[in-house]
Amino acid sequence: MKQVVQLSRNIVDIPTEILCQTFADRILVLVTQVGKVGNLIQASIPHTAQLIPTTNAEETTAEVLPETEKLLPTPPPSIKLTPLMGSAPSEHMHTLHSLYASQVATLVWLSAESRGGMRKPIIVGIALRKGGISDEALERKTFMGVMQMIKEILFEGEQ
Repeated sequence: MKQVVQLSRNIVDIPTEILCQTFADRILVLVTQVGKVGNLIQASIPHTAQLIPTTNAEETTAEVLPETEKLLPTPPPSIKLTPLMGSAPSEHMHTLHSLYASQVATLVWLSAESRGGMRKPIIVGIALRKGGISDEALERKTFMGVMQMIKEILFEGEQ
């Protein structure tokens, strides 16, 4: 991954921007639909913890799913999430932000390992547009769209 990479796209008709910036001691990933940094969460993991990429069996199952619904690697249970600044407006959003931070960090660590790099702490900034009533299908489409953008940024040039 380059030092700084930015990608913009509409996800479920909402402009969404992702910025990844590599520092000497950690990596910053910002996901915003409102033009702000948002809630900052640091994800870290012991160097001895094993990361498990999507397996062949999961990839076979994923072949029948639409591209945006393909499986993602499972975040390891040893991930430690530390809130740095801001907070989610509700318990539901707190859980959603934790899911985003865990999944983004797992993708970044797998990308780093595939290039022979070190596992650095990942700081994830999350600022999602507030919706009215919680819509699980809409949240899932947004989540999968963001993860697809992250994968494009991280694995660019590997295909």
